Amino acid sequence: MSAAVPTRPDVAAMVGYHSPQVDAEVRLNTNESPFPPPEAWRSDLAAEVERVQFHRYPDRHATGLRQALAELHGVGVDEVFCANGSNEVIQSLLLAYGGPGRCAALFEPTYTLHGHIARITGTAVAAGRRTPDFKIDLAEVEAVVAEGAPTLTFLCSPNNPTGGADPPDVLEAVLTRAPGLVVVDEAYGQFSPHTALARRSGGDGARLAVVRTFSKTWAMAGARLGYLVADPEVVASCEQVTLPYHLSALTQAAGRLALRYRGDMEARVSLVATERDRLAAALADLPVTTWPSDANFILFRPGHRPAREVWEALVARSVLIRDCSTWPGVEGCLRVTVGTPSENTRFLAALDESLS
Repeated sequence: MSAAVPTRPDVAAMVGYHSPQVDAEVRLNTNESPFPPPEAWRSDLAAEVERVQFHRYPDRHATGLRQALAELHGVGVDEVFCANGSNEVIQSLLLAYGGPGRCAALFEPTYTLHGHIARITGTAVAAGRRTPDFKIDLAEVEAVVAEGAPTLTFLCSPNNPTGGADPPDVLEAVLTRAPGLVVVDEAYGQFSPHTALARRSGGDGARLAVVRTFSKTWAMAGARLGYLVADPEVVASCEQVTLPYHLSALTQAAGRLALRYRGDMEARVSLVATERDRLAAALADLPVTTWPSDANFILFRPGHRPAREVWEALVARSVLIRDCSTWPGVEGCLRVTVGTPSENTRFLAALDESLS
């Protein structure tokens, strides 16, 4: 029997992106919404399913969904691109504008998949460092841009896993310095006081692409739906590299119907933000170091016990959070997603015991 065809060498050397799925009564490790979508949305979707012609392909251009998102953001339909989660949006951007001989810039620590997907597409990665308090260093931006001449520069605001949002003047400075596209990943954008969407009109705004997802604030992680707001030429380029009929009829319907419940979404965001502030205040009374968060999670570093031991102690108490202790730039840290009030109370009690 002939030997198996070897994997592409650079891919074989990669470590896949994984989030440990451990059985636990309280799961606060993947930044999902702790609240399900409204019951009325479920009823609407069930009625919509009755009308889906499953023997036909879905609308290739997701016209209805894109129209609804365009209305939400006050843009043209040709400025919206939809895909299976924000990760497929990022992949489409890298397929269209990255690849061999091209470079993507990012600033670590940040969302791992920006660099991971870039490397999968054969795009070189120029990685700069954030400041010790996890802010964008404009001198570092200039150095990375000068060295890599990136065709895409990624910002994540609020930044994952650190939580802080980039103020408008930072985005403005990056747009001024970086060539090519500036891609702002706003997976947690509705929690933030700032959005890059406001900067898209005029001047360098045509080089600005904003990525969002339904997984967090819209409570639809199970649907896998993300989208891009960008210049029509960028949208058209993303459409060129996606597979045909890539977005199912069910996903399109789920997203389109969710937009009818904007008030419910905003109420959930407000409640999560209130609970985030409660968690932050409680963590301030424990022997841990924390950083300000504009997202639905908080990064912290235990002070008297190794982070891995604290994580294991929490799991033993059936509370699961994210172990970031070996990630470059956030060594020794853990990240907790904001849950329901009862979940947060249980986490705090379990953490207090685990830190002892």
